[in-house]
Amino acid sequence: MIAAIVLAAGRSSRMGGGENKQFLQLRGRPLIWYALTAFEQCALVDAVVVVRRPDYAAPAQEIAREFKKVVALADGGTERQDSVWNGLERCAPATEIVAVHDGARPLVTPALIEATIQSARAHGTGIAATKVVDTIKEVTPERVVERTVDRTKLWAVQTPQTVRFDWLRRAYRQVLDRGIVVTDEAAAVELLGERVHLVETPFLNLKITTPVDLQTAEALLRLRE
Repeated sequence: MIAAIVLAAGRSSRMGGGENKQFLQLRGRPLIWYALTAFEQCALVDAVVVVRRPDYAAPAQEIAREFKKVVALADGGTERQDSVWNGLERCAPATEIVAVHDGARPLVTPALIEATIQSARAHGTGIAATKVVDTIKEVTPERVVERTVDRTKLWAVQTPQTVRFDWLRRAYRQVLDRGIVVTDEAAAVELLGERVHLVETPFLNLKITTPVDLQTAEALLRLRE
């Protein structure tokens, strides 16, 4: 069984606070609707768990009713890792692979989801990522350049981050027990000593972080059509 955890429990501080950004409107639909649609359309995904803030329980439930694969909702936690753990707890015991996705990435496609799942089947992990194309500088707190980093070895990781279910449970159990804070599934799995495989994203898998990103996403959706 293959499950997905779609995260919609962030604080949205860079959007100006207030409303949870995953529920902002994009072309007449809540932002999270686009991610859920992609997972609904991916033939390899059997079930979806939505993790939302407790104060968004009602709107999340309303959106979830539109999707047959959404089988459960979970409360978000203090850190991202707490939210993912709560989502893992709602996955069925028969789950073999789980894909974790940011609900604020509306441009994900069924094809990318499937590619990360196939990688996880083969290697245990499949992390969506894109090559870094800008020149990267390492700087001091005063913004003085110390050195230029070799960008040929650098990738920017995104989501979905798809992992063998037992690996991810062990990884996050270790993280929580040790009081470590990690920013994604790849970092948690690295702590297990397992190899993390990347899946190149062939398009702009934009994460909505600022109000300008909403406008960019709308333009990209028009181009896709």
